[in-house]
Amino acid sequence: MSPQRKNNMSVRISSSDQRRLKAIARRLKVKTSDVFRFAVRSALSKLAPLDNENIHGQDLMAMLVDMSGELSQFFDLDADRLDLIINGGVKGPDKKVDRSDIELLAMTRTPQAYAAVVLGNTLGRHIQPDQYSVTLREYLREKYVGNQPGIESPALKESPLSTINTLHE
Repeated sequence: MSPQRKNNMSVRISSSDQRRLKAIARRLKVKTSDVFRFAVRSALSKLAPLDNENIHGQDLMAMLVDMSGELSQFFDLDADRLDLIINGGVKGPDKKVDRSDIELLAMTRTPQAYAAVVLGNTLGRHIQPDQYSVTLREYLREKYVGNQPGIESPALKESPLSTINTLHE
């Protein structure tokens, strides 16, 4: 195995995140930088479809169904930005994600009671606010990913654990 060249990068993280990284490193008896690299690789693995400029529209939905709440909250993504990310570059209407579904994805940032009403109107039935996220994932997975068992985000098929052996290179 050839050693990979590593580059330094300055990253600002909160004190609480830094404490958590150090605590995990102590418990695993590894360096804090190893835990940080694992976290980065894990996140990059989950976000892998966004790294490929040829993946657009419905092909992004498997990953977005699983991560839309986290992405929307952390990056402050509204429906317009999500639409550009998802449908920008789509060739052909058969791969395009409906705007109303993109708005539902963006609603993960809004109060669940309101989001549940909007989703309920889309589905034609009442949705309990505490069931909004689960129901939204089921709806979008069935519509865009397929309801066959075993279909999941392509980004989640490759475990970040498969790269753990390269942490100490």
